[in-house]
Amino acid sequence: MASASHGISNLLKAWSAGDERALGQLTPLVYAELHRAAHRYMAGERTEHTLQTTALINELYLRLVDFQHVDWQNRAHFFGICAQLMRRILVDFARERCSQKRGGEVARLSLDEELVVSNEPQADLVALDDALKALAAIDERKSKVVELRFFGGLDVRETAEVLRVSAETVMRDWKLAKAWLFRELTQENRNGF
Repeated sequence: MASASHGISNLLKAWSAGDERALGQLTPLVYAELHRAAHRYMAGERTEHTLQTTALINELYLRLVDFQHVDWQNRAHFFGICAQLMRRILVDFARERCSQKRGGEVARLSLDEELVVSNEPQADLVALDDALKALAAIDERKSKVVELRFFGGLDVRETAEVLRVSAETVMRDWKLAKAWLFRELTQENRNGF
């Protein structure tokens, strides 16, 4: 794993330096992990959802092309950026769907076991995104921890590496962020939003 992680980091740096071949070598190394993360997100969507896992990955790759001159720090940094992009893609899709046909149906996202903030089986993706934006206004690092862990699938150590904090800080932020999100999302449900 450490060798593969190091190889990915080297390919990311080469890609940042303009080596197009590095992207071709990088793609098969990260595809399976990105597909697993996308599948996890899509598993929480409604069954009639028109965006499929592969389409989410394809859209992610299209957006990553614009990131070719990013100074990629390492594998965790790359997957953190991918988490942000997947979140944006899903939220944009949900907002677009919601705006169609007098409000259309809003896409639903099931909060997995890692981010269980309530016993409710579903949480609205748009509401979650809005809550994360509100959390970021108060404490950006806690919002980033949720984004990296939940949307990016990074573990505590990888999240700590991306944010340049200790694993203990990540765990503390993770617990506090989950409690804050639980309060925000349940308060929003009580208020009828």
